[in-house]
Amino acid sequence: MNVSIAKVSTENASSYLRKLCQHWSHKFPVSFDAQHGTIDLAVGKCILDAEENALKVRLELPAEGDATQLQRVVQEHIQRFAFRETLVFDWNTSAT
Repeated sequence: MNVSIAKVSTENASSYLRKLCQHWSHKFPVSFDAQHGTIDLAVGKCILDAEENALKVRLELPAEGDATQLQRVVQEHIQRFAFRETLVFDWNTSAT
């Protein structure tokens, strides 16, 4: 399994978590509250945690999955919701 993690500085973490989960709830199984969200995507899982000053994004996908592609898709979606600020995603990827 590949795991990618990014901790994104923002004062609006809970809002972005909620918006992404609501956006994808029409296509994928989703569960969320103000602090934690899980999206079961076709290619893997996206786990979101809202902290006081950051949004933690964890992506889990099979070893043969394209981590870079999933990172890009998730990042682009969140950035669309954050049009008033520029978010920086510093992805750390590891195989487990």
